[in-house]
Amino acid sequence: MNIGEAAKASGVSAKMIRYYEQTGLIPAAGRTNSGYRDYSGTDVHMLRFIRRARDLGFSVAEISDLLGLWRDETRQSAEVKRLAQGHVHELERKIKDLQDMVHTLTVLINSCRGDHRPHCPILEGLESDQDNEAASIQPRAGAVDRSLR
Repeated sequence: MNIGEAAKASGVSAKMIRYYEQTGLIPAAGRTNSGYRDYSGTDVHMLRFIRRARDLGFSVAEISDLLGLWRDETRQSAEVKRLAQGHVHELERKIKDLQDMVHTLTVLINSCRGDHRPHCPILEGLESDQDNEAASIQPRAGAVDRSLR
């Protein structure tokens, strides 16, 4: 099947399929005599696996690890479980960070009258580097540090 058909069957856009091939996440598709990509049912199955993993928030690097484990019939399920548990911990950390942001913004919003005057506690809170409740805006955390695994 061509890339459009594979995209429709897998739920992964043609653009992302090309990206996954380019980055080596999936092997390059076979080609027809006219040079078009030709995908098999196995390719579509792998693309569905990737789509589901992306839907669960796994990074491309983590999906690469998962695909390696998926393909390795000698793997131990403990490896897969460890990877999934690490992802859950990262999601929980992100949830906490988002909750902290909501709290800080709520405090700032509640301190603002929202009237015709120029005084704005929200802007003051954003420009402040003081560590009080109304101004405590935590820096965003970076990407997952894969070296910790």
